[in-house]
Amino acid sequence: MKLKVMGSLIAAASCLGCYQSCTTVSAEINAQDELVWCHDKVNKSLVTLCADNGNIDYTMMPRNIEGNSSVWHCRPAVPEEWCSGFWPGILWMDYAASGDENIRKQAELYTSSLKSILYKPVFDHDLGFLFFCSCGKGFEATGNPEYKSMIIQASDSLGTLFNPTVGTILAWPRHIKDFGGHNTIMDTMMNLEMLFWAARNGGNPNLYDIAVKHAETTMNNHFRPDGTCYHVAVYDLETGKFKRGCTHQGYSDSSVWARGQSWAVYGYTVVYRETKEKRFLDFAEKVTDAYLARLPEDYIPYWDFDDPRGEAAPRDASAACVVASALLELSNYVKPDKGIKYRDNAMKMLASLSSDKYKTDDSKPAFLLHSTGHHPAGTEIDASIIYADYYYIEAMSRLAAMQNAKMK
Repeated sequence: MKLKVMGSLIAAASCLGCYQSCTTVSAEINAQDELVWCHDKVNKSLVTLCADNGNIDYTMMPRNIEGNSSVWHCRPAVPEEWCSGFWPGILWMDYAASGDENIRKQAELYTSSLKSILYKPVFDHDLGFLFFCSCGKGFEATGNPEYKSMIIQASDSLGTLFNPTVGTILAWPRHIKDFGGHNTIMDTMMNLEMLFWAARNGGNPNLYDIAVKHAETTMNNHFRPDGTCYHVAVYDLETGKFKRGCTHQGYSDSSVWARGQSWAVYGYTVVYRETKEKRFLDFAEKVTDAYLARLPEDYIPYWDFDDPRGEAAPRDASAACVVASALLELSNYVKPDKGIKYRDNAMKMLASLSSDKYKTDDSKPAFLLHSTGHHPAGTEIDASIIYADYYYIEAMSRLAAMQNAKMK
């Protein structure tokens, strides 16, 4: 297969010129080879997703592969599956890298299955994961105006969850009573990218202000002095005052849940890209350094950095994928010496992720092993999870663009 890693593949992350300025791109990982490997896995997934009659149910989205299973466990895309955008996004990134028209067809069919969500009452904040990870990658690869319209409509819906008294987007309307107030989770930082994009591409310009205010309020309340984050911040519904920080998926209220910290690294990298405000760059560095300082030797975090089991704790490859992808972008915004450090750390993460320890063998169609979904609930522990694969192929696509630019 001849790869055609397109410049547009990284346009949403950073300009190609930024990548051309990189002087340290490791030769230890050939990103194009990894993308070829991902393409093979995508095709294997599509085969396993076929029913006995040879057809695919495009309303069912791959979510995880647990234990000794060799096939994806799928969940209905509608109405509440927050991970439904990741598989279409993987297909779009694979199409952008491979040029395989069958992959494009599959990506179109899976993306189309999400449309009905746009006409339902807003369930929670995950609209960015649902529509920017799918339609965003689809628009980037094809320029299809329908995807632009879907992104803008999803952004308008997400904007209705913004509480101006609090200054953040409500994450889980169904959990207001459970938390005793307006709840905002660190994951929501990942959904701001869609709002920024919509505001720049014909959507409501107020979406930009919502995204900035959410990032600002979160920066001021959602973090400890050392730059680590709570999973959940709870605010008083009437006054907007910050009440407390706690966890939902971490080890404890005071611990550092790895994926939550990875959302912060990626999220504030995007906020700086979109605003060019130094305060957000400084903060992106702070939360990144807090993450990097806690990593074990192989650069793949424990699911929670404070799990008392230490080396015996389950890892979370998904968090490593998120951070590796973010660092390849963030390294272009910081001072040169810091940029070298961040790129070096990203390469070490990707080297571990690309090793036999974390890559699947021929028995599974997923890309990666050893992710952790919801440890306190006892679900998706030491599993292959779709969003790990999404950010892995995104990171490899960004790295391929860097390596191609360096060769020119």
